[in-house]
Amino acid sequence: MFSTLIILFLGYFLVAVMGVAIKIFLKPYSSHIECSGIKGAGALIGVFERILVFTLVMTDQYAAISIIFAAKSIARFSELNDREFAEYYLLGTFASITIAIVVGIIFKLVFGDISL
Repeated sequence: MFSTLIILFLGYFLVAVMGVAIKIFLKPYSSHIECSGIKGAGALIGVFERILVFTLVMTDQYAAISIIFAAKSIARFSELNDREFAEYYLLGTFASITIAIVVGIIFKLVFGDISL
């Protein structure tokens, strides 16, 4: 039980800090984008997004990942008319979701089916 919690904590920590890698990946594209909204909110949304996707992968709920993407797209619908923003948004969202899925799959392969 305790080892399972440590493994899950490690997974959640890993997907949470991967925001740094995403920020580095997106840096060449960020100069073209105007900042709107609350400063730092996008990064925090990304952390929660990766944590939720990791949880869905660990519980074999892959189809539910599409709900996250749909909810984010609805929230940003009017801003997606700007092509540069839309491409930046898609790069960030796909990078974030891909990282969380890959980490989840790796954890499942290495540690097996983790259940509490």
